[in-house]
Amino acid sequence: MSHPISVTILTKNSQKHLPACLEALQRFPEVIVLDNGSTDDTMAIATRFPNTRIVEHSFIGFGPLKNLAAQHATHPWILSIDSDEVLSRELADEILQLALSNPQQVYRFLRHNFYGKRHIKACGWDNDWVLRLYHKGTTRFADLPVHEYIQTKGLHVQNLQGTLRHFSFDSIAQLLDKLNQYTTLFAKENRFRKSSSPAKSCLKWAFSLFRNYVLQRGFLYGYEGLAIAFSNANGTFYKYMKLHEENQRLDISLIITTYNWKEALATVLKSAFRQSELPREIIVADDGSREDTRDVIEALAKESPVPVRHCWHPDTGFRLAEIRNKAIAMAGGEYMVMVDGDMVLHPDFLKSHRRMARKDQFIQGKRVLLSSETSQSLMNGQIDKITPFTAGIKNRFNAISSGTLSGLFSARKKDIKAVRGCNMAFWRADVVKVNGFNEDFVGWGREDSEFVIRLLNQGIARRNLKFGGVAYHLYHPENTRNGLNANDAILEKAIEEKSTFCPNGINRHLAANQH
Repeated sequence: MSHPISVTILTKNSQKHLPACLEALQRFPEVIVLDNGSTDDTMAIATRFPNTRIVEHSFIGFGPLKNLAAQHATHPWILSIDSDEVLSRELADEILQLALSNPQQVYRFLRHNFYGKRHIKACGWDNDWVLRLYHKGTTRFADLPVHEYIQTKGLHVQNLQGTLRHFSFDSIAQLLDKLNQYTTLFAKENRFRKSSSPAKSCLKWAFSLFRNYVLQRGFLYGYEGLAIAFSNANGTFYKYMKLHEENQRLDISLIITTYNWKEALATVLKSAFRQSELPREIIVADDGSREDTRDVIEALAKESPVPVRHCWHPDTGFRLAEIRNKAIAMAGGEYMVMVDGDMVLHPDFLKSHRRMARKDQFIQGKRVLLSSETSQSLMNGQIDKITPFTAGIKNRFNAISSGTLSGLFSARKKDIKAVRGCNMAFWRADVVKVNGFNEDFVGWGREDSEFVIRLLNQGIARRNLKFGGVAYHLYHPENTRNGLNANDAILEKAIEEKSTFCPNGINRHLAANQH
């Protein structure tokens, strides 16, 4: 009888349990063994089974590897098994007798977990239902490096009666090896998706130990229960500590836009040099300033603790969208923090932005408005430090910088109200996704709002940064509003069409920077 099932197995140095695993699968028509760098007898063992086909690939994460293995399968139904798992005779019979006529059906079964030869029914290892049989034309594994799962939205899950034996660990050494591997993968997967701290790591360690050893009856299983409980707790501690470290490291490119106001730009640049957390680079996006602005940039670059790059194009009118795109295309960071050349930065400006950065979000910061007199004093070096109590400040609450308050009050928004590119941060990948700023905008206004419309339509959430990302806006007369009617029309079109991409954007500058 022919069965439309291919079994997929990921291996790396799996010689201990692979013979039993493959022995239980001999009645299946095809077994795909996807190996990612075994140095023991894994490959030799696999070649002894006639229904087994070996594929080799480097490690790219468990989810992506399992999906890759399914692509090599001949049959539409995929049974995904780990190399330390063994099907019971009853489960194999049950699977091979399934009609498999409905691609919308997925199947799961109970897994028994072993420490050495002992079946453990505590520490969360009991009642372990695993979803492993699916139609590859209907669903797949989520592309996660760890904790991958078969996506089941809109599908019907059916339980099977047979069981699977899982030989999880044979020793403390194996527990430690997997602990290190999985905690690292967790931290990389959740980088800037979840928050963490040393205190949070300690609390989670304590709760995990109590839950595993006491609530989940690990104390009934002797030294094995104790080892598993402590390993789970330590794994929780280290994955959140590693996540905390990952969230401290953000490759930021600071982009400062300017046009013919070298005194303000010099003040802004000096404030960037004094950041408590420095960017990897500073890029001045210059919309056609005179030569004296270049002279200031070159002189100050010699004082800078990080590289300062000058992105310039000729003055052909107000082309803010274009020069921003050129600067972002030039940038080497993964995260862009963008300010105008009249925004003097609080020493913790970039630190605040880094703390609030999250994947699939962009940050809208605020500004502290300065009077003409205070602005001039700041540019003349007569004021060394601005506080919420400094004279000549409007909206004083915007001058408060507090990590605690920022975390409590920085909320998500779903509109384009008060969108200002003078203090904004976003992931470079998200800029590329919407094709950057729309270069159809000429003259002052609305290019920021239209850019945000496309981000929101792409599912990139807006978060308003409060009590952080403090920047002081130097006073100047307002820009001319010439061309605003035409720009309003471009914005309205983007809103009406629910635009997610602009044709005239950053892509041509990205291509130019690749050469």
